[in-house]
Amino acid sequence: MATPEPAPHPITSPLARRLHSVEDAAYVLGVERTTAWQEIRLGRLQTVRVGRRRLVPTEYIDDYVELLKHEARSAA
Repeated sequence: MATPEPAPHPITSPLARRLHSVEDAAYVLGVERTTAWQEIRLGRLQTVRVGRRRLVPTEYIDDYVELLKHEARSAA
């Protein structure tokens, strides 16, 4: 009997989500969850509220990466 394939992580599924939990956004960015929350508190990583949940749109993840790249260029 063949072993079933594990379900793909939601971030790598064919229909990628546009809103991510802070934990998933941290995973995508390759940082710890606490780092993501710290960046949110500092206003560097933007979020939206949906009900009581705080979510990170894909565009805001991209904006945050661009901010980091800009800071790296400025520091050089």
